[in-house]
Amino acid sequence: MSDRLNHECGLALIRLLKPLEFYQEKYGSASYGLNKLYLMLEKQHNRGQDGAGFASVKLNVKPGQRFMHRERSADQNPIQEIFKLANENLSAFSKEHPKSKDDITILKKNVPHVSELFLGHVRYGTFGKNSKDAVHPFLRQNNWMHRNLIVAGNFNMTNNKQMFQDLVRLGQHPKEMSDTVTVMERIGHFLDDSVSKIYKKLKKEGVSKMDASSIIAERIDLQKILVKASSDWDGGYVIGGLIGHGDAFVVRDPAGIRPAFFYKDDEVVVVASERPVIQTVFNTDFDEIKEINPGDCLIIKKSGKVFSKNVIKSNFKKSCSFERIYFSRGSDQEIYNERKKLGKLVFPQILESVDSDLENTVFSYIPNTAEVSFYGLIQEAEKYIIDLAREKILRNKNKINDEDLKKILSFRPRIEKVAIKDAKLRTFITDDVNRDELVKHVYDITYGSLKKTDNLVIVDDSIVRGTTLQKSILKMLNRLSPKKIVVVSSAPQIRYPDCYGIDMAIMEDLIAFRAAIKLFKRKYDDNALKKIYEKCISENKKTTAEIRNIVREVYEPFSDEQISKEISKMLKDKDIKSDVEVVFQSIENLHKACPEHLGDWYFSGNYPTPGGNKVVNKAFINYYEGMKVRAY
Repeated sequence: MSDRLNHECGLALIRLLKPLEFYQEKYGSASYGLNKLYLMLEKQHNRGQDGAGFASVKLNVKPGQRFMHRERSADQNPIQEIFKLANENLSAFSKEHPKSKDDITILKKNVPHVSELFLGHVRYGTFGKNSKDAVHPFLRQNNWMHRNLIVAGNFNMTNNKQMFQDLVRLGQHPKEMSDTVTVMERIGHFLDDSVSKIYKKLKKEGVSKMDASSIIAERIDLQKILVKASSDWDGGYVIGGLIGHGDAFVVRDPAGIRPAFFYKDDEVVVVASERPVIQTVFNTDFDEIKEINPGDCLIIKKSGKVFSKNVIKSNFKKSCSFERIYFSRGSDQEIYNERKKLGKLVFPQILESVDSDLENTVFSYIPNTAEVSFYGLIQEAEKYIIDLAREKILRNKNKINDEDLKKILSFRPRIEKVAIKDAKLRTFITDDVNRDELVKHVYDITYGSLKKTDNLVIVDDSIVRGTTLQKSILKMLNRLSPKKIVVVSSAPQIRYPDCYGIDMAIMEDLIAFRAAIKLFKRKYDDNALKKIYEKCISENKKTTAEIRNIVREVYEPFSDEQISKEISKMLKDKDIKSDVEVVFQSIENLHKACPEHLGDWYFSGNYPTPGGNKVVNKAFINYYEGMKVRAY
């Protein structure tokens, strides 16, 4: 993606199913679980730049021993930082007590994170502060072991303000209004309630306070707790949690917006936001890894029993298609094939754009996430050329000579490494003039890679704001003096803001929206936009379930082609001599490429939760009022 885009976080959970001595003997390390967690977080580094953290829970410890530990960092290299701290504790103890360095019982008692249960998280903050305090996991502490709660997740709630007020009405006093705290406190409330009810029953049965503790741990019903806690959640989420006594869970939203996968064998249960992470770290086959079903909760009891339970009824699956296009690791087998297909499906539009003149067309891509779509595009171009060659040969089989045949058979799509990512934008440069100057030089070109008579087709995975395209890439490509620059987005036009964990919350930031507004103002008087604004206000006064997406009315008068043409005009500065055309994937083809992942609200405005419609209307209200603020 040419535009820098923050996105959702990454989750990793590990439960060791055998005694720690087993891993010491088999793998030669007391830190087997910790080491695996490190690898899982590193393999999801693409999902975290603002911070990383993990927590561990020790099973079956005696009173007076710490059984929960946590490390968090918002430093430049947060993953390395937190595991360095953890490993330094083990190294220091082993140095001071060399005779005990292989004694699991002593290590577990004295060294943090020599544990059976781990929850890790890498963070990409969409809003708010990027400090250590904002880094997951979050911790809720209590002297009762089973009232301790650790929470981390990949999520955003559209109705967090309402949820916060509900907690206040319950008599709680949350320490802040972040959705992480709100979610944790809501789960914590029903966890406390469950513990209290079980204790009262045991008391009536004559069970002593000391004996009650272990029985409570057995009887805690996480499914029931999460059913109550999640009853009013509106958002995309995968939320993992650890209970102090050793239970663990991961719950997924009913539309399956955010991804979650798990694997179990005789030694471990693991959960991750991405399937290849588990495949690589635990050397497992694709088919051995399962997806947590939308609306389900994977529960791991202290006993080691593992099962899935439904928490929220799922009427449809709308898992995020943008995950497939850009955010997830391209090493996933399914995602790799889907991205290739996206490239193949957009080829007919490209062919039309260059007037079928492949002889004078050079194909390239913007590093790096567009690479797989580029491969798919080239394969389709090769297929097209082969079909043309076959037709030519069959049509002229009695007249064709060796030279002509050689020419026909040697023709291939022209591929060049045109764009080179040359520098990283440093966020400490904040003033617009210097920042814009730096942006111009983020990419460089390979001089001499094409002729002035050539069309240049450059593939990007998606176009969000168009800022880097306009200020850097197109100006850079213009130095090659191609006849025409065709920018190809393997994703459709991004028209609507996201509210489920990705940094696309302001309407005005989206170039497709700005293009539609330009067309709208050209076609209608000023009062027309005001009417949409008033309709948005009126619509958002309804109950959330009844609210419709009014912002669609901005786009409805115009075809996809008209908006694409306007975007092309907006991106071409006066100093760019080449013709510029932007080609977008169609939503129809997106569904063909990703048939199991129909969460396309970015492109279609079909939000998978009722809160999404409220957010998009509010985003338009903010735009009209000149407020560049979060819409939820």
